[in-house]
Amino acid sequence: MYRVVLHNDHYTTMQFVVEVLIAIFHKAAADATRIMLDVHRKGRGTCGVFTYDIAMTKIDQVHQLAQKHEFPLKCSAEEA
Repeated sequence: MYRVVLHNDHYTTMQFVVEVLIAIFHKAAADATRIMLDVHRKGRGTCGVFTYDIAMTKIDQVHQLAQKHEFPLKCSAEEA
């Protein structure tokens, strides 16, 4: 299983991070806000734990959505 992690940067808005968490990871608004605050305060936040294929798909979706909105948001996977 793989943990999908969002990484902080100085350009992506907090609102966009929340929107990504709701749209791609199907988080409730309160959970999305909590994860966004982890990203903001700790430099990273865990979005969830998935099989390898699902983790890679979600990472690709995050990067595509971020690029579409011209944000440098980065997402990665690590073994859980």
